[in-house]
Amino acid sequence: MMPGNRILAALSQESRDRLAPHLTLLDFKQGAILHSPGDALVYLYFPIDCLFSVTLTMQDGATAEVGMVGNRELLGITAILGNHVMDQTEHSVQAAGRAMRIDAQIMRQEFRSNEELHDVLLRYTQAFLAQVSQIAACNSLHTLEQRLPRWLLEAQDRLQSDHLPLTQEFMSTMLGVRRAGVTQTAQKLQERKLIQYCRGDIKILNQAGLEASACECFHRIRAEYDRLLGNNKG
Repeated sequence: MMPGNRILAALSQESRDRLAPHLTLLDFKQGAILHSPGDALVYLYFPIDCLFSVTLTMQDGATAEVGMVGNRELLGITAILGNHVMDQTEHSVQAAGRAMRIDAQIMRQEFRSNEELHDVLLRYTQAFLAQVSQIAACNSLHTLEQRLPRWLLEAQDRLQSDHLPLTQEFMSTMLGVRRAGVTQTAQKLQERKLIQYCRGDIKILNQAGLEASACECFHRIRAEYDRLLGNNKG
């Protein structure tokens, strides 16, 4: 079984062996759309070294990220819980890389028949809901100067890399703000030598400094994941 996803790593070898014949390793390009609003959730994905975004688009076309899915998560969990069609959210590839794909119907069958998998996925659902709730509060209560460092730390934690292949335009869409605001905030972080930005590539130079600039949301989300799923790096 391909290592790297923390949900899979939280399972016993027996449970992983049951899923293995149904998992397909795929490569994903940045910007690819996996699920559009109104589509049925046919597949679920266990990211390994890629990053997915769950975004919501308003009637006026404004878009914002409501969830980030990386190697500690599973994309499409609502298909297991009975919601096969998502009317408002879109799933896209934020950073290119690999993920394991599995048929949603098979996962639903395993969820019902495998007690261990059932328990792990319910705990993951609780952790993901905590992430979504924290992000909602963060977007309402914290400044962009706090939110951008938090978002970069979230991406770094899931990609396990200090190099983040992300454009300012993409970041502005995910954060639901104007590109000019992201440009100004990123420039301030660069002037403080916390990050280095060049042509769609961000390098985190000083993680401790970036964490000090971010709001408490990054640590709260990570603590909840560690509490519910353990600190297993896969």
